[in-house]
Amino acid sequence: MIIFWIFIGSVILLLLWVIVVYNALVALRNEVKNAWKQIDVQLKRRHDLIPNLVAVVKGYMQHEQDTFEKVTSARSKALSASGVYDKALAEKSLTQALHGFFAVIENYPVLRSNENAMHLQEELTTTENRIAFSRQLYNDLAANLATKIEVFPNNIVASLFSFSKAEFFTADEADRRPPSAETGIRTK
Repeated sequence: MIIFWIFIGSVILLLLWVIVVYNALVALRNEVKNAWKQIDVQLKRRHDLIPNLVAVVKGYMQHEQDTFEKVTSARSKALSASGVYDKALAEKSLTQALHGFFAVIENYPVLRSNENAMHLQEELTTTENRIAFSRQLYNDLAANLATKIEVFPNNIVASLFSFSKAEFFTADEADRRPPSAETGIRTK
């Protein structure tokens, strides 16, 4: 009779352990999804600010059409990208286009004194910092989820309920190279 109760107690403990691990994995998966949505919110804010900044400076920079087209095209690609990897690549292109755009703005003293242009540029810079923080949080949570899924004995529960790892925001090969000394600022 005691063996029966030991068996029942063991089954109950095993079941409780599975429930605890399953709930922890669900909570972590939801945190990763939430972190991705936070990135998405910041990216939308960024995408909304760009047309305003372009509109403010367009009148001053009539002969910089190529710069406007690069920013507009990169923004369109970023808006239509889906998935973590595609979104990361599109946002990287947009960031590069914006850096070129900001470098061109530096060549126009009138724009540097324009309150609207400077305010929008500051808002974009703040948003860039928020995006960087959100990406870091997302990657941290994705790493925590991957660890939780891979460690024994959690991996048994994870495979039983088909939990999968989240995709990381990663730097591509160009981002891993040391930066060049070129500033991108053109002189006239």
